[in-house]
Amino acid sequence: MSVFGIGIDVVEVDRIERMLENYGDRFLEKVFTPCEREYCGKASRPALHYAARFSAKEAVAKAFGTGIGAQLEWRDMEIRRRDSGAPQLVLSGAGRRFAEANGIVEVLISLTHARDHAAANAVALTAPV
Repeated sequence: MSVFGIGIDVVEVDRIERMLENYGDRFLEKVFTPCEREYCGKASRPALHYAARFSAKEAVAKAFGTGIGAQLEWRDMEIRRRDSGAPQLVLSGAGRRFAEANGIVEVLISLTHARDHAAANAVALTAPV
């Protein structure tokens, strides 16, 4: 496989906590899928898990070179957990169309978080030519 792009992002957890306090469901529904909201909402500290997923989505947008907007919307990216616990990116809508149009066959992601920060990286891969 060849690398299409890589991305990394770091988010301050208190920024996400403020977004939750100030915008609540409006923020959650704009950025996160129902499955992500269900998973994060069950956590003892939801903002920490939302921050990691927010960071992952930013990292994917950087790996694609698109930013968040016309070619890639927030909810075109869903961060799921594999049975092993490893994170997995699932694309839909414009995100899936962008990946298909650009030969991206897989996006590897990694998440991490501590008390105050969450970070993620993404590597978008294309099939060998």
